[in-house]
Amino acid sequence: MPSLSRRCFTTLAMLSPLLPFAAQATETDLIETLLASANVPRHDDELWVLIDDRDASLTVYRGDRQLERFYPVSLGRGGARTSRQRGDKATPMGEFRVNRFNRESQWHIFIGIDYPTPAHARMALKTGVYTQRDYDDYFSYYQRYGHPPQETALGGYIGIHGLGGADPDIHASYHWTQGCVAVTNAQIERLEGLIDIGTRVVIR
Repeated sequence: MPSLSRRCFTTLAMLSPLLPFAAQATETDLIETLLASANVPRHDDELWVLIDDRDASLTVYRGDRQLERFYPVSLGRGGARTSRQRGDKATPMGEFRVNRFNRESQWHIFIGIDYPTPAHARMALKTGVYTQRDYDDYFSYYQRYGHPPQETALGGYIGIHGLGGADPDIHASYHWTQGCVAVTNAQIERLEGLIDIGTRVVIR
């Protein structure tokens, strides 16, 4: 078989008004609209992460200054999309925040992000993936627990993780995850030492 080449917020954020974006994005993709301004630092000293599907890389920045770059990283087998649904094995694109660490994961270390974000929920309602009841339940859950629900039509449990016992050769050659972003065990250890809860993560 011929080898295949690799494909070349917190509660405050939840409560932020989305109506200005909705007005601009009636016929466009809300996540794409948000991504247009996401890949610049919020301030000169911001520590943030950029994951780029086009070149299969993960870069850690302090402001505009690159601190680390990991390549290649693996994304979901279903590609990277602004609109993801449970079971499609796609990596969600958008702007996220780190909201949990699991240091006892089968993937060595798991760094969770707050997918699905309010913007993803808004888009799901607009496209009919969420009913109005689904949308209302999403925000009710988020307000109650401080993080988005994981068992909805949009899926969940998305994050950045190591290989654990996975095959490094497959990792180096193909996108293989169920929707997460995978790096090597050594890289996830390095990343864990650089970032923290609340760190902004952009996947584009």
